Amino acid sequence: AGAFGFLMNAFKYGAPPHGGLAFGFDRLCSLFGGSESIRDYIAFPKNNAGRDMMLDAPSLLDPAQLDELYLELRKPEA
Repeated sequence: AGAFGFLMNAFKYGAPPHGGLAFGFDRLCSLFGGSESIRDYIAFPKNNAGRDMMLDAPSLLDPAQLDELYLELRKPEA
């Protein structure tokens, strides 16, 4: 982990509290650009249902994707 191993160990417990002062890059661009909506600057926008319309995600996996990653889906016993 090198010089920052202590930091990586700390993050396994979650992000530190920031009091709501952590501005994101998209929010700053929105403010400086004079946009009325931050959605104009979000890199991967989602619709109101939480779906990514460009990638159609989340979606079902097809068998070829599972085979490529050597994954197998198993239904739990009832």
